[in-house]
Amino acid sequence: MISTGFPTQGPTLGEVGEQVVIKEILAAAPSSINGDDAAVLVHASTNSRTVATTDMLVEGRHFKREWTTPFQLGRKAIVQNFADVEAMGARPIAALLAISAPEDTPVAVVRELAEGIASRCDDYAAELVGGDLTAGENLVISVTAIGTLGGTLPELSLDQARPGQRLVAHGNIGYSAAGLAILASGIDVHESLHPLIEAHQAPYLIPGRGVIARSAGATAMTDNSDGLIYDVSTLAERSGVGIELSSISIAPDKLLHAAGELLGVDPWYWVLSGGEDHTLLGTTHGQAPAGFRSIGQVVKTPGVRVDGKRPKYGEGWRSF
Repeated sequence: MISTGFPTQGPTLGEVGEQVVIKEILAAAPSSINGDDAAVLVHASTNSRTVATTDMLVEGRHFKREWTTPFQLGRKAIVQNFADVEAMGARPIAALLAISAPEDTPVAVVRELAEGIASRCDDYAAELVGGDLTAGENLVISVTAIGTLGGTLPELSLDQARPGQRLVAHGNIGYSAAGLAILASGIDVHESLHPLIEAHQAPYLIPGRGVIARSAGATAMTDNSDGLIYDVSTLAERSGVGIELSSISIAPDKLLHAAGELLGVDPWYWVLSGGEDHTLLGTTHGQAPAGFRSIGQVVKTPGVRVDGKRPKYGEGWRSF
């Protein structure tokens, strides 16, 4: 059964005040270094560097209450930020949470959100170490992720893809977009399609894949947050190369075809244009690292093509 909806009962943020809500967050996501004016992290090891990123989820723009739960939203907020840390070849170690919410928001919403964040942080052996809380017209969740980049190898930057490398991927492609389309349709689908919905509500990646790819010789990486063609095009442009995708390697699977038939949508649209899978996309001279699969090649001729042709779709997400 798919879980959706936010708590609507119980005391509200406006009724209990900031300090009580902060105590709820600390109880849901405990950390020995959270609760002071700022968190003091353990000193990084020799030759390591700090990696930082931030991302927001805005109600009405990035999510709807009737299509998710606070717990799922918390997990999603961590994945979308930790994926960016992993895309640098780094290890996530901490997160900061800032929330703007209407005063009539039930405290239970914030507590469940923090529980979702804590559960996903646990997967990475990371912690929620601080944040901020304020009243606002809409629910806005902002997570800042902090990671550590160990050793002397360079980070996996967008400008280091080179001709002759293979393009590799870790994670689903098109699942989140298909799940969003199912939720938007309002159709009560068979449980066999629930993985697509769950991929949108709370996308999942195996922790540590970015670190493994960097150790195995990957040179460039990004995550599929805005759409496969859009994000791969950014990687290609920044590196001054082209990328040839293999249609066999990225073809929609049975679940995507089933959802496409049900909704009357070409599943290739979700694969090529859909984002929020946060699939890790990297380039390497060697074989695909553990947990990755090869989906294409880096070439000299600029542009992104599928089997040598212009992609059928490629709109991608736009923030404005």
